[in-house]
Amino acid sequence: MRIGELSRRAGVHTHQLRYYEAQGLLEPDRRANGYREYTDDDVLTVYQIRKLLEAGLSTEEIAYMLPCVSGVFLEIDPCSELMDVLNARLHGLDERIETLTRSRQALHDFIQNTEKRTPSTCAPTHPK
Repeated sequence: MRIGELSRRAGVHTHQLRYYEAQGLLEPDRRANGYREYTDDDVLTVYQIRKLLEAGLSTEEIAYMLPCVSGVFLEIDPCSELMDVLNARLHGLDERIETLTRSRQALHDFIQNTEKRTPSTCAPTHPK
């Protein structure tokens, strides 16, 4: 199948498929005329890529992991190297969530403390 059909079947734009190819995530065959030729397996691969991106993995991490991923439910071969990648990504997300939670609380406190004060005639300048 050509790129347009894969795009329709996988539900992604053709530019995303070209990007996945540039990142080494898809490797279509090339016809004599230079057109990309995809297989039915590539529909599943695109689905797996999308799910791994939704999990916050980078395309570099996905390229590393993809050979060990199978099926619609993203069954991953349980090797220590892949677990290290997944655990590192989870740890990074946890740290960002903690930072955002602290920032949210600080902002909430600023708002709450400001609302308790009597309004003044200050005129803040907005950042550009």
